[in-house]
Amino acid sequence: MLLDHIQYFAGIVFIAVAALLPIIDPFAGAPIYLAMTADLSREQRARTAKLVAFNSFVLLLASVLVGAYVLDFFGVSIPAVQVAGGAVVCAFAWSLLNGPTTPEVSTSSSSTPDSLTQRAFYPLTMPLTVGPGSISVAVTLGVNPPLGLRARLITTLAHVVGVLITALAIYLCYRYADRLIRRLGTTGTDIMIRLTAFILLAIGTQIIWNGARTMLNGVLHPTVVATPIAPTSARH
Repeated sequence: MLLDHIQYFAGIVFIAVAALLPIIDPFAGAPIYLAMTADLSREQRARTAKLVAFNSFVLLLASVLVGAYVLDFFGVSIPAVQVAGGAVVCAFAWSLLNGPTTPEVSTSSSSTPDSLTQRAFYPLTMPLTVGPGSISVAVTLGVNPPLGLRARLITTLAHVVGVLITALAIYLCYRYADRLIRRLGTTGTDIMIRLTAFILLAIGTQIIWNGARTMLNGVLHPTVVATPIAPTSARH
């Protein structure tokens, strides 16, 4: 009995990490994170990385546990979230794609704690790290919880651990992003940022299309009930 519970717990943790981590892909987002925090000192970037990881943990866990109920309360469907969120991702990616060359990393900054907190949430947490794709997947993970108090508690705890592992990966990739940049160099970093921004733009477009297609299918085939799930190829 105990072994069955452990196996079930480990399986849910693995599913949560396997579903969320490839979509968020903090390793690919690390150069963009460093470029957007180039005016901060090393200590401030480390603190910001902690804030982004914490914000990501809260957003993802809330999406898993209560996201479906919140959307249902306001009458908002996951496809609508995908369309609106995909538009935000596209706008963010477009600004990165057409932005200036990657600035040099600074060692001092006059940024206030409040400004760091605000920046850590937007745009570093949303939409750079946790976007509509990862939120829709997190919501899907929490849909149809198992029956029984014990099974529900085990599932909830497993989701917490899975999201925590994902947030830890985000922190490590962002915290040590400067080491990656030193290996790539200025030119390599700028190329990687432009390439990541273009991929992010394509992902945002795909997310919009996924949501729009699901809504169109609902209009054309109203008797078909479908549960929209973000594609595993979408990083956000």
